[in-house]
Amino acid sequence: MILDACGRATGMGFVAVARVTEDRWVTCASRDTINFGLTPGDELDVASTICREVRACRSIITIPDVDESDVYRNHPTPLQYGFKSYISVPIVRSDDSIWGTLCALDPDPRDIGPQEEQLFTIFARSIARELDRQDELAMGRQEIAEGRASLQTERDTARLREEFIAIVGHDLRNPIAAVASGLRMIEKRNLSPERQAMLMLEMQRALTRASQIITNLMDFARGRLGAGIEVNAPAPVDLEPVFRDVIGEIEQVAGQPVLPSIDLPRALVADPQRLGQLLSNLLGNAVAHGAPNQPISVDIAERDGELVVSVMNQGTPIPPEIQASLFQPFSRNESKQKSLQGLGLGLYIASQIAIAHGGRIDVSSSAEAGTTFTLHMPAKWA
Repeated sequence: MILDACGRATGMGFVAVARVTEDRWVTCASRDTINFGLTPGDELDVASTICREVRACRSIITIPDVDESDVYRNHPTPLQYGFKSYISVPIVRSDDSIWGTLCALDPDPRDIGPQEEQLFTIFARSIARELDRQDELAMGRQEIAEGRASLQTERDTARLREEFIAIVGHDLRNPIAAVASGLRMIEKRNLSPERQAMLMLEMQRALTRASQIITNLMDFARGRLGAGIEVNAPAPVDLEPVFRDVIGEIEQVAGQPVLPSIDLPRALVADPQRLGQLLSNLLGNAVAHGAPNQPISVDIAERDGELVVSVMNQGTPIPPEIQASLFQPFSRNESKQKSLQGLGLGLYIASQIAIAHGGRIDVSSSAEAGTTFTLHMPAKWA
């Protein structure tokens, strides 16, 4: 409508809205009744246009008749494009930047007076306001989208926080209740030595579970505060007894057989406490999510310059879409009962320990081969 109004008011055959920058002139919209040949998307060499001068001086330029103009009679642009009349008005945005021009030309002279100049100026301002409005709408949509995303993130965070607190409380309450119950039974009843030994074993298992939960929580908090997992590895250490102690402890506490294969012919530079914690977390995950009537296999060896630690359990395979987020805090397999292992905290801590040693943990899972978590880290001995 703007282009038609400008064409009818001036009698000019070509009217256009052009995007004009320092180095480009691009047609955005055009009305062409003289076959000038420019359609939306077409470009001119900006140096060959008078619009470049309009942009530079930030004011309207009108030429009713090129032949009668002392300035433009011998100007290269009218000669190159073959027009005798011309008008161009800058489109000035609200931030005072020049966006482009509203321009028109014709091969014949045309009367361009104050009314025509005012009409072009009003339309140029309308175009500028519309451009501003479109930007505001786009920005508003983006802000709304970001606001919704932020609100959803806050809701998810609040939900996870509530779940986390509830799960921690539940998982800590169970071992504490088990120890309290065992102490009451030992205190009030005349129990046989065998029964007392069994109660002591149950209490030891409960305290071990509570200790693991607290250790993981402390490491998680330290990692989230930016300190990361601390590693103390000043010298080579024999890791085999460290791993065997962890395996024996898990077997005793979980009551599930673990089949170890350990081949470490020499001492390696590593943090024995942290690697023991890593193996304990992987075994704890296997106990929590594996088939309870099937043994857990552990394979530890030095291969091709790497320390390789694999923990394999049978049970329901982990879907591929869940495997991708297993080592993120608060990730969990929805098919499992919620626990600290289910939230992924144990696996998160294990992965951070691996990273601190320059390594990584991989996972593979299938119904045929079971689920295997494997640590790969450089085997340093000096």
